[in-house]
Amino acid sequence: MSVPAHGTGSRTPGIATRGETVPTVPPAEKAARETAVDVSALLERGRTLATPVLREAVDRLAPPMDTVASYHFGWIDAEGNPADGDGGKAVRPALALLSAQAAGQAPEVGVPGAVAVELVHNFSLLHDDLMDGDEQRRHRDTVWKVHGPAQAILVGDALFALANEVLLELGTVEAGRATRRLTRSSRALIDGQAQDISYEHRDRVSVEECLEMEGNKTGALLACASSIGAVLGGADDATADTLEKYGYHLGLAFQAVDDLLGIWGDPEATGKQTWSDLRQRKKSLPVVAALAAGGPASERLGRLLAEDAKSSDFENFSEEEFAARAALIEEAGGREWTAEEARRQHTIAVEALASVRMPQEVRAQFTALADFVVVRKR
Repeated sequence: MSVPAHGTGSRTPGIATRGETVPTVPPAEKAARETAVDVSALLERGRTLATPVLREAVDRLAPPMDTVASYHFGWIDAEGNPADGDGGKAVRPALALLSAQAAGQAPEVGVPGAVAVELVHNFSLLHDDLMDGDEQRRHRDTVWKVHGPAQAILVGDALFALANEVLLELGTVEAGRATRRLTRSSRALIDGQAQDISYEHRDRVSVEECLEMEGNKTGALLACASSIGAVLGGADDATADTLEKYGYHLGLAFQAVDDLLGIWGDPEATGKQTWSDLRQRKKSLPVVAALAAGGPASERLGRLLAEDAKSSDFENFSEEEFAARAALIEEAGGREWTAEEARRQHTIAVEALASVRMPQEVRAQFTALADFVVVRKR
C-alpha cells in the first residue's frame, strides 16, 4: 500500500537534524495563542494540586513498594534520599483539571481523576520500561534497573489498583462513571502495548495498524484525562465523549511527535539513548510510513530492517549504522509524513472542542495545551 497523501512532498523545514523541535503548529498561530495562555502555569497547577493526593495514595503501598514508587516518581533518589526529580510533563493532570472547568466546576473537582490517570500512566511506564529493556527514563535509571524486574511489576500492578481505589472511594455516581471510563481506557492502553510488542517481530506493519496501536497506547489515556474531570463534575455523556475525541486525537499527535523524538530526539532533552526506537526495532510511524512509501530508499530500508531482524550482532551496531537507517527513513519520506500527521491530528483535536459549550478561557487553555503537546523537544 502507499503512504496516505497528507505528508508526502518536499521536506518540512526545521526537522532536518536530530534534537530540533518539531514545528507542528504554524509559528504565527502558535505565537498568537501563547500570548493569551501560560501553558507552564497550567502544567504547574496540575502538579501542585495532584501531587499531594498522589503522594498520599503512594504512601498506602506496603514497603518496599512505597519506596520504589517514590523513586519512580522522582521524589527520592536510589539511596532513599529526598530528590527533586523530573516527574514528567504533567499534561494529563492539567487536562483533567481543565475538563472539570469545561463542565462549569472548579479545577479541584478534577483532582481525583487527575491522580487516577497519573497512576495508570505510571503503571504503564513501569511495565513498558521493563518490557522494552529501557534503562533510562527522565534522565535516571529506570525502576527495574535499580530495584529489579519483580519490583517494577509489583509496583506497576499496585499503582493500577490504586487508580481505581482513588476514584471509587469518592462514593458518588459520577465516580462510578469515571471509573468505567478509566477502566476502558486502561484496557485499550494494554491492548496497544501488546500490539507494539508484536509488531517488533514482524517485517511489515501497515500505517493503519500503527495508528490503531498508537491510538490505543497513547490516545486512549489522554482521551480519559481530557474527560474525567468533566465526568466527576456531572457532565453528560455527550460532552464527555466529545472531550474524549479531543484527547484521543491529541494523543495521536502526541505519539507522532514522540515517534519523531524516538529517532531524532536529542538525548539531553529526551533522557533516552540516541536512535532509541531504532535500537528497539520499533515499528513507529516514521518507519512504517517510510516502508509504505515505495522507491529506492524505502526498498533499501526494508532490506536493512529484514537483515537486522536476523542479525546476532544487532545490539553492537555502531552509531553510524543507526544514523544510516534514520537517514533512509527520512529520504523515503517517513519523517516528513509523521510531522504532517502530527499536525493533522492536532487540527482534528482542536476542532472537536467547537461542539462543547465551555468558557472561552477554558477553550483557549485546551487549545494551548494541544499546541504544547506537539511542539516540544521531549
